[in-house]
Amino acid sequence: MAGSKLFALCISPSLMEDVKALAAQDAVSVNQFLVQAAAEKVAALKARGYLAERAAHATLGDLGRILAKAGTATPIPSDELPEDWPDSHG
Repeated sequence: MAGSKLFALCISPSLMEDVKALAAQDAVSVNQFLVQAAAEKVAALKARGYLAERAAHATLGDLGRILAKAGTATPIPSDELPEDWPDSHG
C-alpha cells in the first residue's frame, strides 16, 4: 500500500482468535481484515456526523413540503401517516 505506515496494535488473545477466524472466512490476511474493519468504522462515523449535521439544519415544516411533492398515491398497508400527524394543508 503506497504511503502506508506500520502501527503496533495490541489485541487480546480472544479477540485475535476471532479476527483470525473471520479473516480466514473472508480469505484475506489479518492485516487486510483489520484495515477494512477500520475503514468501515471510519466511514460509519463520518456518515453519522454528516447525517447529524444535516438533521441539525432540518425543520419539520420542510418534511411536509417534501412529502407534498411525492404525490398522492395510496400508501401500502401499514405505511400510512399516523392519525395525529400535523396537517400542513388545513
